[in-house]
Amino acid sequence: MHDDWRPSACRKALRQRASILAAIRGFFAERGVLEVDTPCLVGAGATDPNVPSFYVAYDGPGAPPEGRLWLQSSPEHAMKRLLAAGSGAIYQITHAFRAGERGRLHNPEFTLLEWYRLGWDQHALMDEVADLFRYLLGGCTVERLTYTQVFHAHLGVDPLEASRQTLETSAGGLGLGRAALAALDRDGLLDLLLSHRVVPALGSGRLTFVYDFPASQAALARLRPDDPRVAERFELFSNGVELANGYHELTDAVEQRLRFERERAARARLGLPLPDVDARLLAAMEAGLPPCAGVALGLDRLIMHVCGARHIDEVIAFPIERA
Repeated sequence: MHDDWRPSACRKALRQRASILAAIRGFFAERGVLEVDTPCLVGAGATDPNVPSFYVAYDGPGAPPEGRLWLQSSPEHAMKRLLAAGSGAIYQITHAFRAGERGRLHNPEFTLLEWYRLGWDQHALMDEVADLFRYLLGGCTVERLTYTQVFHAHLGVDPLEASRQTLETSAGGLGLGRAALAALDRDGLLDLLLSHRVVPALGSGRLTFVYDFPASQAALARLRPDDPRVAERFELFSNGVELANGYHELTDAVEQRLRFERERAARARLGLPLPDVDARLLAAMEAGLPPCAGVALGLDRLIMHVCGARHIDEVIAFPIERA
């Protein structure tokens, strides 16, 4: 008799999860941030080549011309459409999906907490992320370091100026041969070094914000006006685990279209599925996306952090093997 009908999380963990969700809603209610709900099934998938997405065939009423819809990897585009329509500050707790991600910290279906603040930059939003953790935990130590500072501290290199040879040398000992390293572009090398050499040392007993990522990794973030080599983007780490990714959001529709097209070209080179550019988001940006900052926080990982869990299966009812 198989017992995989049972939840992987125990009753106590499910109660803790419910309590944390209620506390999060209380935190945002106190601050006057509106809770919203947007579709998980969307017409335009993620163009980022590093985000593997699920898509489903659909030719029923309202179907797009290509007969394909996507399971969202983030509610970001829909939430920005609400911002452009005058919603004010908003947050959402929702399910998101990424294909091929499974492990101690990953399940293909996971829960995101995402929110946006009007008129804020990345630093103001980092303050509020830290406030949320203090609200949930009762206190915590917080540090902020630039992307360049963490590379200097743990690798002794400047990620913005170092030669490719220097970066490849720094990647020595990670078990990749010359051919594998040569196949990586500069950002691929930086991501390899960050994930394997830097991140494991971040957030030891504290929350560590890393900000000002390279401009080539801006995604949907603005570039810093006084230093266009870097994007106004941050990530949050604790005990070597990434918890959140935030931006001082790009509001320029022309620049956003160019970034989408570059990402689609990269996906084409890699033989990946090609989602259409999100025309509705671009139209919303053209209509007037207000200056804002936004952050996506992995809610399952946050709950793991609060509860002291070691595996994501400890805090979700039914992981992919039991779904």
